[in-house]
Amino acid sequence: MSRGHAPTVAEYPPGPALPVFAQSYLYLQYRAALLPVLRRRYGEVFSLRIPPFADRLVVFSRPEHLKEIFAGDPRDMHAGEANNILRPVMGPHSVLLTDEAEHARARKLLMPAFNGAALRGYRAVVSEIAAAETGRWRPGSTVVTLDRMNALTLEVIMRVVFGVTDERTRAELAPRLHRIVNVGPLQYAGLRMPRLQRYRPWRRFHDTLGVIDDLLSREIAERRAAPDLADRTDVLSRLLQVGGDEAPLTDAELRDQLVTLLLAGHETTAAALSWALYELAADPELQHATYEAARADDDRAVEAVLKEAMRLHTVIPGAVRKLTEETTIGEWRLPAGTTVSCSIILAHRRAENFPDVATFRPARFLDGEVEPNTWLPFGGGVRRCLGAGFALMEGTAVLREVLTRHTLAPADPRPERGRVRNITTVPRRKARIVVTPR
Repeated sequence: MSRGHAPTVAEYPPGPALPVFAQSYLYLQYRAALLPVLRRRYGEVFSLRIPPFADRLVVFSRPEHLKEIFAGDPRDMHAGEANNILRPVMGPHSVLLTDEAEHARARKLLMPAFNGAALRGYRAVVSEIAAAETGRWRPGSTVVTLDRMNALTLEVIMRVVFGVTDERTRAELAPRLHRIVNVGPLQYAGLRMPRLQRYRPWRRFHDTLGVIDDLLSREIAERRAAPDLADRTDVLSRLLQVGGDEAPLTDAELRDQLVTLLLAGHETTAAALSWALYELAADPELQHATYEAARADDDRAVEAVLKEAMRLHTVIPGAVRKLTEETTIGEWRLPAGTTVSCSIILAHRRAENFPDVATFRPARFLDGEVEPNTWLPFGGGVRRCLGAGFALMEGTAVLREVLTRHTLAPADPRPERGRVRNITTVPRRKARIVVTPR
């Protein structure tokens, strides 16, 4: 199609002519390398075919296009339907998988558990967990950052979200939660194929998920009957007490929201923290400045390091919507059924959005140069991640505990690269660092 002509409904932006299987495989395994190549070859807007995620995916990354998508009518752009690949794990009631009135109700019921007052209450527990974790690091030892941050953020989920303090329940639940997070992208893509469930990787995954469901059902029942429910401040206890004008959450809905909070808030935060610690270890001057900020209770400067890690090392590739009506975005008129992607990877790598785009420079988040619709780790619009404030609070608290206890140095002189694990991008060599007590 000529860019100077108005498109017709039948036309899609240009894209690779590779077989569908090849496109899906490359996107699943190598999207951080693939998407910039496709943008250079086909332009700012291009198409892919990547079943089972999307039969037709149109990728956008310009701020004006992303603004249009994020401001679009939720009736015309279904995020829940576009996220359907997550259904086998998160369940049909997940706030990430519902649309329109059902989504609005779920979001309204969940929001009080993540408001400012709630976050301030959670911070002390997060700091306590981070202090216990970093206090176990031996002088001069090599810390496998990704593994330790995964353990730390899982403990945060267990205590702050699920409210589990009983050692027996934690011992039953924690390893199984870790197992469903730690899956490869190809295994994850196969979860929607029932015929694969007879084979060990997928059968084991579904068996593990069944045990988790039983444990969560038991925990929900016990919590409903707890005499001190009104005094508890964990997310599950808060959710059991919401309602008002809306019908309260059922046990099935609670299960789906809890698993969603686990998957959306566990490895994503762990990966972002691992990248942040890797970058701090590699830059002693920045590390010292951030340490001084942590000592001075300057959370904004510490948070800027986390935000820059989320930008340069994008953990989630994009925010997607499935069109329910023929829709025009920019110059493209797209038919109903098209999935559109706000590419977080590409938005974070646009030199027009971020001067010195390849440089790790947290100060950009302190001097007002980051424009709207350019930094997108939590998506945007009415579907912006409910846990965004929680993730930033948690990450800032953890960085503060690490930096006030240890100096960091790289354990490996080679540059760290990313690799895809389930739906996230994590450090390939797990961002190993050497720690020395202050």
